[in-house]
Amino acid sequence: MLSLAHRRILITRAKGQGSALADQLEALGATPILIPTIEIAPPSSYCAMDAALASIRSFDWLIFTSANAVQSFVDRAHFLKIDPRPRRIAGIGSATAKALTEAGMAVELVPPQAVAESLAEALKPYAENSAMLLVRAAVARDILPEALTAAGATVTIAEAYRNVIPKDSVVELRNLFAAEPPDAIMFTSASTAQNLVALLEAAQLTIPPQTVLVSIGPITSQALRDLHLEPTIEATAATISALVDALSTSPSSLWRSQSLRSGL
Repeated sequence: MLSLAHRRILITRAKGQGSALADQLEALGATPILIPTIEIAPPSSYCAMDAALASIRSFDWLIFTSANAVQSFVDRAHFLKIDPRPRRIAGIGSATAKALTEAGMAVELVPPQAVAESLAEALKPYAENSAMLLVRAAVARDILPEALTAAGATVTIAEAYRNVIPKDSVVELRNLFAAEPPDAIMFTSASTAQNLVALLEAAQLTIPPQTVLVSIGPITSQALRDLHLEPTIEATAATISALVDALSTSPSSLWRSQSLRSGL
């Protein structure tokens, strides 16, 4: 029997970004349910991005913290007819590095772990007297710019996009939970966790205690704990494949205890 046969799994990724995860889950017998809790929106202003692109040659390093940041940056550069290459480029993880490569930008540095702390450590040897452009979401942790500034870099932050809550998802979640709550929920970022809780509150819903909560990594896990939700499973690496592996190889007792608690 397939390891996730008959399991209904909620995917909270942005619209258009959950298909790869859904395909992998479906191949293992699961029924993926795609209800986005984040929507990628343009930045509130392109002023910082445009100013950075206009002076792109003044930066020693370009730093990207997500594939969405890469896409926004490349789109804006094309719009302004500015070639951001050649610069030294760092990406926070494999998905970001892939997006950069597909955009024709050579990635020089990817840290061992796809978290800001690891990226900061990897960049510290290059920080002193360097000008670094950090391209990221409008709301993000300040671990990376603070660490690099302390190490001697001049860090410029360019807002590339915003994570907003898709209002239509309230109705979809209400319908889902009214019919039958999912067996598991997969979280691919802190924002997906924070926004799901906000959407559930708007719908006057709560996550049943038997629902398996699957986190892509330590930052997402901490976001869940801050929301008073304990992650059941955490992926060993911040990739979609690792996230699916973590769930599909979880002990069968996880699902048995879930069935007992839900009265099945």
